[in-house]
Amino acid sequence: MGVFDSFKELVTQKPVGLKKPDFYKADSDAKKQLERLQQLYATAPDRVKPQIERDMKLLAYGIAGEENVAFELNNSYLPIIVLHDLRLEHGGLTAQIDYLIITTKFCLVVECKNLFGNLEVNSRGEFIRELDFNGKRKKEGIYSPVTQNVRHMEMIKALRLGNKRNPLMRMELDKSFGELHKSVIVLAKPRRVIYLKQAPKEIKDQIIRSDQWIDYIKRQLRENKDLATSEKEMYEMADFFVGLHKE
Repeated sequence: MGVFDSFKELVTQKPVGLKKPDFYKADSDAKKQLERLQQLYATAPDRVKPQIERDMKLLAYGIAGEENVAFELNNSYLPIIVLHDLRLEHGGLTAQIDYLIITTKFCLVVECKNLFGNLEVNSRGEFIRELDFNGKRKKEGIYSPVTQNVRHMEMIKALRLGNKRNPLMRMELDKSFGELHKSVIVLAKPRRVIYLKQAPKEIKDQIIRSDQWIDYIKRQLRENKDLATSEKEMYEMADFFVGLHKE
């Protein structure tokens, strides 16, 4: 990038070359798993076929939710870099991140949920799914996607801090990490009923319907008064995480 382009980025606070979402890592392990299960199903014994069918249905449902989110991103014309289905490892732990979105101001760690039934979050921050079985309603607790994303954020922080050799840069990143990285839960089916009236504010603010998803990103970018990250730095960040991805 030349001096003029760098100056233009500084003045406009917008990337020079990046005009729309770049799906820098677009492949998905889930799709590969679904293909393997489809192949397995053809030769599997009858006694295990029902389990394979259930697994295929759940995978297909999750893939459909992620594709819904990708559709919204593709049509946003935002200058962002998108990493899909990122699997990271650190300290013997793993994290499967649905989307890591690198914007000019911050990174979004996205957990995509395509849930059966309606969703309620109570005052204790517990996630409860409501299902309808032949006219009868049944409620069941599900693992909190907010807690899941907290683990993802902690791993990203550990990996980024470990990449900083300069103690001062490490200290600055540690201090500003929460401002530079945001956790978001995107519900892929906008028609689902979501009860958030009793939910704690810090949880409520992280849960977004897919039809409100792009407006959320635009609002966050508009309200953020920090200087924009350069396009070069955005791609360096993308390369860092793609280099850490484990199949």
